[in-house]
Amino acid sequence: MAEVFLKYGWRRCSIIWDETKSYWRTVLMPSLRIRFDEDEITYYEFDLDSFATPREAMEAANKKGRIILLVVNGPDVRQLMLEAFDMDLINGDYAFFSFYPFNNKLFFGDDNWRKVKDPDGRDEDAKFAYQALMNFKLYEPESEAFRDFQREYTLRQKRDYNFTRPPGDDFGYLSVAMHDAVILYSLAVNETLAENGDIRDGAAMTRKMWNRTFEGIYGTRKINENGDRDGDYSMWDMVDVDNGEFKVVANFYGATNEYEEIGDIFWPGGRTEAPADSPFCGYENENPACNQDNTSTLVIAGIAVACFLCILLIAIPLIYRKLRLDAEALNMSWKIRYGDLVFTDTFKSSASKRSSLSLSMSAGNEERMGQIFAKLANLEGRTVVVKNLSISKVDLTKNVLKELRNMRTLEHANITRFIGVCVDPPNVCVVVEYCPKGSLQDVLQNDSFKLDWSFKHSLMIDMAKGLHYIHGSVLGLHGRLSSSNCTIDSRFVLKLTDFGLHEFNRSAKQEEDKKTMNKDKLLWQAPEILRNAVVESSRESDVYSAGIVIYEIITRNEPFESERLDIGTEAIIEKLKSGGRNPIRPHIAEIDDENKELHALMCRCWAEKPDDRPSAKALLTNLRKLSKGSNSENILDNLLTRMEQYANNLESLVEERTAAFLEEKKRSETLLYEVLPKTVADQLKRGNAVDPETFEMVTIFFSDIVGFTSLSAASTPMQVVALLNDLYTCFDSIIGNFDVYKVETIGDAYMVVSGLPIPNGSIHAREIAGMSLELLKAVDRFTIRHVPDRKLQLRAGVHSGSCVAGVVGLKMPRYCLFGDTVNTASRMESNGEALKIHISSSTKGILDTFGTFEIKLRGQVAMKGKGQQTTYWLLSQINTTDESTA
Repeated sequence: MAEVFLKYGWRRCSIIWDETKSYWRTVLMPSLRIRFDEDEITYYEFDLDSFATPREAMEAANKKGRIILLVVNGPDVRQLMLEAFDMDLINGDYAFFSFYPFNNKLFFGDDNWRKVKDPDGRDEDAKFAYQALMNFKLYEPESEAFRDFQREYTLRQKRDYNFTRPPGDDFGYLSVAMHDAVILYSLAVNETLAENGDIRDGAAMTRKMWNRTFEGIYGTRKINENGDRDGDYSMWDMVDVDNGEFKVVANFYGATNEYEEIGDIFWPGGRTEAPADSPFCGYENENPACNQDNTSTLVIAGIAVACFLCILLIAIPLIYRKLRLDAEALNMSWKIRYGDLVFTDTFKSSASKRSSLSLSMSAGNEERMGQIFAKLANLEGRTVVVKNLSISKVDLTKNVLKELRNMRTLEHANITRFIGVCVDPPNVCVVVEYCPKGSLQDVLQNDSFKLDWSFKHSLMIDMAKGLHYIHGSVLGLHGRLSSSNCTIDSRFVLKLTDFGLHEFNRSAKQEEDKKTMNKDKLLWQAPEILRNAVVESSRESDVYSAGIVIYEIITRNEPFESERLDIGTEAIIEKLKSGGRNPIRPHIAEIDDENKELHALMCRCWAEKPDDRPSAKALLTNLRKLSKGSNSENILDNLLTRMEQYANNLESLVEERTAAFLEEKKRSETLLYEVLPKTVADQLKRGNAVDPETFEMVTIFFSDIVGFTSLSAASTPMQVVALLNDLYTCFDSIIGNFDVYKVETIGDAYMVVSGLPIPNGSIHAREIAGMSLELLKAVDRFTIRHVPDRKLQLRAGVHSGSCVAGVVGLKMPRYCLFGDTVNTASRMESNGEALKIHISSSTKGILDTFGTFEIKLRGQVAMKGKGQQTTYWLLSQINTTDESTA
């Protein structure tokens, strides 16, 4: 309100207000006093209730000011304006204002000049009087998001509470204010949690909500350093005199201190300019010009002094404002000490096939063409992204300082927050907010991440929101928009990054050379930028880049993917530069009916003529319309939808990974069971120690190949390996039919045991005997690949007795047998003959109990360390039953 007064040079006014109304007293009047005091506007207060009649209140106000502010209920406004009409104050020398925050007659009564109830016949007089009246009201947004909120709010009131708002209450400001208050509180909660703070600390939470701007349903909201909301207001004037209709003629936006005139003000009395706030001679005849005794010298001197004071009054605020901005720039709140950054030396892995093509200020993406890279660090308890700049000196000019200050003031849900910069060579770097899900490029190229149309619309709308905010901010444009510069936070909200700092980059000599930069990065740039290196980025070129990103979201393909396979990147860039009637653009093979409008919007974004492209605001509006309800503007619904989508993706991914893990686990266990007995392997898997174990009776089989040394000497190493692999593969397929365990193979030696690690009574000798006979038959049929006419001669030995078994070693552990039984079985094999099975007397005694084996006495055999031993030949198995050969 003070901005309007100062615009018309008013520094004096009278205020008539209702002291008995607590709302005026506790809310409105304190804020009016503060603003008027700050801007040195002299005001005189008149309590309506302290006068006998409204006429007396108007007369008192008239004696102190010609700009009269009415802060009273609607019916009182009409009565006071009628008194002004009767006092002939509607002559153009006076201006009247009323403060009527929002259309809610239950709070403030009806402020219309018509009196519908109990008419008094003075509507025409009131309509004429209201020509000198202007209304201050809260700004009512015209965005589609706000209208959607109103409709949803009304619907839920009726559906959930069976409540219908009374006529005239069509703004719903209080519900919007509560909604935006929740957003502000949630931002403070999120930041406090991110900094490991305590959300129960009321003072700290309050400080988080002060001195910041954010986007709400109402629009851009600003909470100043005192914790007060700098609101948006509209000024209404009776522009349709015949019908007495009021319309908005000016808006004031508290977040940006911007005053916008959108219509002409109709001043009463046929005036073409605003009236003065005081009579020419003053209220006490204090103007010397009105005193006829003064000389012309005094008149001239008075005029000169007045002019000087006017210039001084105008200059001082401007000088003060400039000094204040310079001081803010010089305090260097953006400056970061490199030593405060604690680096994690980790990079977020990227699922993108082309994450190296362009620099994304999210961890995990690296610039291969130069020395610029981004990595993670910890700063004051929170994770940040550090973008290093390979420079030797930073020139902190006034423009650079201003730019860094402006970057610190930017805050929006769809842009990454600028933390600061380090300007200490050689550690010059930019520090920004960390988004843990990586870039949009990563998400789109990750085939395991499923994106339905609801999610795609949400991503596109988030991008458009961020671009719209940047275009309306002090930056004015992004300049480097691409899918790698769109990051995804932990709640799957898309945030734009790598914007601004144009002067800083230019000062740091980091402007990319288009001749040496990665050519793929040019695929997001508008044709007019490619054609002329001197032409700088614009809002229109940002929209072109946004169209390319929309193409990527729709198709999940790289820009010009099919064209690049055909003609290459450089040829595409040349075609983009050449333009023409049908300029080259990314191709979409099939377009379904539901997405034709989205395709048309995307094509408008990359129109050849920049003027044909929609603005960021128009792009956002159209995307919201095309979403068809898939993207809820309700912050909770939006978050739940995204998290549900993420959960579905995780479930699918977990199922795939679990299946792969189980398959790999199965293969690992199968391999482990081939190396160790299953019971032993299971103990090791459970983390239990495998203690050595004594077995009272087992049967051990040893075999080797007669003449293997001479055969190996006549063969190549590869042929020897192939021979042993073929032979032991054959043996392994046979022993699987018996209750035996292969202990090991060393060269041509083959060792098998039965009766451990799980004892099997007395059948261990039977199992080994049956296996030995089958191996002998298999050798007779075996063909050596590189010497097919030569037959292998197997020599086998078998012995039964006690032994100790256990796992030996940690790396490549082996299940080994120890004891005299092992040595005796080895002696039985070495003292045997080719193509015969040599068994000991202990084994023969066990086999006799079965009565199914044909055994022949060999006689006494001298064995090293054993003396004379009676041994036998195992010839065959007779009367074979299913049980004996199982």
